[in-house]
Order: sequence, then C-alpha cells, then structure tokens
Amino acid sequence: MKAYVLMNTELGQEAAVVESLKQVKEIKSVNALYGIYDIIAEVEADSMEKIKETVFSKIRRLENVRSTITLITYGEPLIRR
Repeated sequence: MKAYVLMNTELGQEAAVVESLKQVKEIKSVNALYGIYDIIAEVEADSMEKIKETVFSKIRRLENVRSTITLITYGEPLIRR
C-alpha cells in the first residue's frame, strides 16, 4: 500500500521535520513544497494498519508537525515511466 502525507510544520521548522522523517523506514521519499503545505512524504507499507501506525505514531507525533492530511492510493499506478 502507498499513501502520501501532506504536512504543515511550525514556522521555520521544515528542515527539522525532514531530518526526523529520515528515521522512519516506511517513508520512501520526502519533498518540500511551496503553497499551503510545507512537506509531502511518500509512505509505503504492507497493510492499511501499518500505514495508519506510521502516520499516527511516527509522523503526527513529531514535535514540529502542526497538521497532516493523508492521501491513500488504490490499485496500480495509472502511469508508470
């Protein structure tokens, strides 16, 4: 399973959050964003339960994460290059 987690951080704490996210093995990639959200992380796990555990226990509890939105994918990628 795959999910994308959009995050808002405390002002100026984006780099600190990215450093913390590097320690989470289920996170496959992290990008900084311009716009409403500060960071997006790609999360992969074997089950929905593991995705839930990663988001609630390993991402949302980080000190400088203010809020998250989780987008869960389904099916195979529609475009693969």
